[in-house]
Amino acid sequence: MPDKRAITILMADDDADDRLMTREAFEASHLKNELRFVENGVELLDYLYRRGPYSDPASSPRPSIILLDLNMPKKDGREVLEEIKSDPDLRNIRIIVLTTSKAEEDIYRTYNLGAASYITKPVTFESLVDVVKTLGKYWLEIVELDEGRSGN
Repeated sequence: MPDKRAITILMADDDADDRLMTREAFEASHLKNELRFVENGVELLDYLYRRGPYSDPASSPRPSIILLDLNMPKKDGREVLEEIKSDPDLRNIRIIVLTTSKAEEDIYRTYNLGAASYITKPVTFESLVDVVKTLGKYWLEIVELDEGRSGN
């Protein structure tokens, strides 16, 4: 049985500070998962479809979980979520929306599009560490992820 803790997590967020804080929160939470980053929706789709700099599966492993910001340049998280969930090869990837938006419309829409969870970004680093610990406990220890599909 594969080590559930060894899954790849891909974060799509255009804010460099948020990416850095999330990496530090993973380290502070002692999560050993491989955490990778893209900066916008176009890069996220390039990564998933193995285009351009993400063409090598060894350096761009398929993520089991995507942490998705909604408000990104080029292609926002709502559009990307819809595209991923409409693709039979990608739709089993768990997408956790991690965003500043508290709009009810965003919450309802992302769940309707297939998001697994919707989390408003915490304001403090300590709160982010708590969120990451909870995510780790739930998604990496409790939930059985569908790792049987190789996808691309």
